[in-house]
Amino acid sequence: MREKILIGATDLFLSYGFKSVTMDDIANTLAVSKKTIYQHFENKTRLVEATTEHLFHGISHGIEQICASGKNPIEEIFSIKHFVAVYLKNEKASPQYQLQKYYPKIFKKLKTQQFCVMQTCVSDNLNRGIALGLYRDTIHVDFISRIYYNTFQLIKDKDLFPEDKFSMKMLLNNYIEYHLRGICTAKGLETLHNYINSNPS
Repeated sequence: MREKILIGATDLFLSYGFKSVTMDDIANTLAVSKKTIYQHFENKTRLVEATTEHLFHGISHGIEQICASGKNPIEEIFSIKHFVAVYLKNEKASPQYQLQKYYPKIFKKLKTQQFCVMQTCVSDNLNRGIALGLYRDTIHVDFISRIYYNTFQLIKDKDLFPEDKFSMKMLLNNYIEYHLRGICTAKGLETLHNYINSNPS
């Protein structure tokens, strides 16, 4: 039952936001009593914390599998983007914004975890891209990996990029292309162009 509650609550939080969804909403959707939910999670904060952990581990595992699949570094970045977007339902309810505003301690913990995973993943991607001649060997790997992570968080700012003007899909696609064009060699740009032309969506 705990797993069922976790999965159901995660789906609702991603669809409507951490603040917007109530314990009644979760109980009604899962066709269980609130008492049943409270037997596993003492309050909504504990449930929010558990769902963010559930999401983090699911995403981390998915990213690890993509990184182990042997894709070239450019294709790998797009594959991770696609996986995360699907996993998070394209963040249509801005769950990260609500998490940061209403559950700052949980948000801070999650951000630290995310940074560690992203730092490792992006650094490995950059080093492999350099070794394969796809990325310039003059880039500063630690600097680029930190910029990549923090800008990735910045494009989710709904004040800076309002939803009526910028879809998350458009932001992610443009940001990744912007990132790659700044670090690619001529060989890397050719690989990037081939990938984009083969994957127009």
